[in-house]
Amino acid sequence: MDGPRFNVLTTTAADLQRLLAENKTTSVQIVQRYFEQIDRHEPALNALISPAPRDKVLRAAAALDEERSRGSVRSAFHGIPIVLKDSFITASHLGMSTTAGSWAFVGASSTKNSTIAQLLIDAGLIIIGKANMTEFAGMKMTMMMPGWSSHGGQTLSPYVGKIEDNEALLGHSAPGGSSTGSAVAVAAGFSAVAMGTETIGSIVTPSTRAGLYALKLTRGALDGTGVYTMSEFFDSTGPMAKSSADVRLMTEILLKRNFDSANFGTWKGLSKDGCSLKYPAEMADVGKLTVDGEQAIMPIAYWEFRNVGIIRFIESFDQCPVRNAEDIVKFNKENSDKAMPAPYTEQNDLEKSLGCNDEPGKIEALRNGLRHVAQEIVDTAFDTQGVNIIVAPGDSSLCIHAAAAGYPIATAPIGQLRYNGRPFGMCILARANDEESLLRFMAAYEAVAAPRPVPNLS
Repeated sequence: MDGPRFNVLTTTAADLQRLLAENKTTSVQIVQRYFEQIDRHEPALNALISPAPRDKVLRAAAALDEERSRGSVRSAFHGIPIVLKDSFITASHLGMSTTAGSWAFVGASSTKNSTIAQLLIDAGLIIIGKANMTEFAGMKMTMMMPGWSSHGGQTLSPYVGKIEDNEALLGHSAPGGSSTGSAVAVAAGFSAVAMGTETIGSIVTPSTRAGLYALKLTRGALDGTGVYTMSEFFDSTGPMAKSSADVRLMTEILLKRNFDSANFGTWKGLSKDGCSLKYPAEMADVGKLTVDGEQAIMPIAYWEFRNVGIIRFIESFDQCPVRNAEDIVKFNKENSDKAMPAPYTEQNDLEKSLGCNDEPGKIEALRNGLRHVAQEIVDTAFDTQGVNIIVAPGDSSLCIHAAAAGYPIATAPIGQLRYNGRPFGMCILARANDEESLLRFMAAYEAVAAPRPVPNLS
């Protein structure tokens, strides 16, 4: 059985699951089709920092095919390939490294997967590779292009290609956000779905610039053991995909709960069926996100990176070449030719984190104060305007409100820029643990919107 030659650029994970259920293809055939696409376009796009060994992937796919033949299906995405951002630790026997984009972590090893990676494996998904990312999710050098890491190089947009000379960090040719490799992998047809992480905008920006649906889950909704986080206070994880249905099914797997898809009505218009709209929606500016007038976002991020995030990441390995942020800074200086190549010859953010010696009580006060202020701002916007979701452009500051409040935020594609074809989209904010409202909105929107933009890779 050769199976259908599905279009990797448009076929969703739900489409593949139907083909599998109808015995029209196998997981082995599906991963082979993605291998062909990776071979054809990965050299130009540089989305994968650590592809999985193909013999291991094929053995995993064959085993899942065997399970299916016996009537055993682990989840809605049994036998579906997925790409994980390089921040998710994968056990060394799987043959992929985990470096957060840094040369300092090359050689780190673990006998265990991160909790999320293990959850996905247990659900029958096949990790086909690790995605490149902005090194340390941006906690290295302030003016570093998103999607660049010293270990992985620069990931490019499958819609735009080469980044324009002298481009701004979030200029129109920039792929955008630290989860860029994950977004590009899905858009370019290297996998059906991907996982990213976000501090502030790291899922939202690359997914909207890759024409994807995506969701950053409520902070703390998942066990982050074995996942690199810049900041425990801000960071969360979430799926990226070509359809709202794929995001919903991934969210069900991740949260271990089922949403009633029958209630995700295909509305003929978002103002029908009791869905009231208010435009414009008003919300206090991000300049109000302070604690008694004191800036809190960056002090929290720097302090937590040095004292919490990087330490927990290192401790999740069985063996690791570095022990702390000081070791990373030292390694980069001693190996500057590869760790800090031109034009990224600095590590000013890493160095700045070393000076974060505030007492834990001071940082806890900033965390509590910022969370309270942010939730009060967002909840006031919801309550006074009688809405349960707020929508804004993908490049807006709404992701900052979401991060500070700890609330979930999703994305949906809208269209493409005329002059270079780069996609743009919207982001959608809801209250804590109200992923269902975001998923319902995405499904309703997708039912009436134009098809998501597909890259021309010819």
